[in-house]
Amino acid sequence: MDRRGDIWGGDLATGSARRAPYVERTFDDTMVLLVEARNYLAHREAADGVGLGPDVRLVACCESMRVTSRLTQVMAWLLAQKAVQAGEITEREAVSDRFALSAPSTCLDIAGQDNMDLPAGLRSLLDRSHRLYVRVSRLEAMVLSRLN
Repeated sequence: MDRRGDIWGGDLATGSARRAPYVERTFDDTMVLLVEARNYLAHREAADGVGLGPDVRLVACCESMRVTSRLTQVMAWLLAQKAVQAGEITEREAVSDRFALSAPSTCLDIAGQDNMDLPAGLRSLLDRSHRLYVRVSRLEAMVLSRLN
C-alpha cells in the first residue's frame, strides 16, 4: 500500500484526511487575489484606462479577462480538492476533465505582464495570477502522477 500522503496531508493507506497547509495557503492566497482583482476591476481599472489609446485599452480588457480566467480556473480546482477532503467526491473525480485546470494556452500566456503600456496594477495582477496558476498546475500534476 502506498504510504505517501495525498495533497491534503492524509495517509493514503488509512484514508485519513487532514488539511495540508500548502493547499490551505494556496486557497487563502487565491481568495486574497480574487478580492484584489475584483476591487481593481470594479474601482481602479477605469481610472487607469484614462489616457490610454484604444488599442491599449483593448489589450488591457483582454488581459483583465486573462486574470479572471486564471483565478476562476484555480478556484474551481481548489474547491474540488476541498470537496475531496470533505468526502463529497472522490479524488479520481476531482482530477477528471470536469474539474481539471483548463485553458492553458490562455492562462500560461505571459505577454501582458511585460507590456509596459498596461497599467502597473493590471501588470501586477497578471504576474501574480500567472504564478498562482502555475503553482496549482504543479499541485494538479502531483495528484495526477500519484493516481496514475
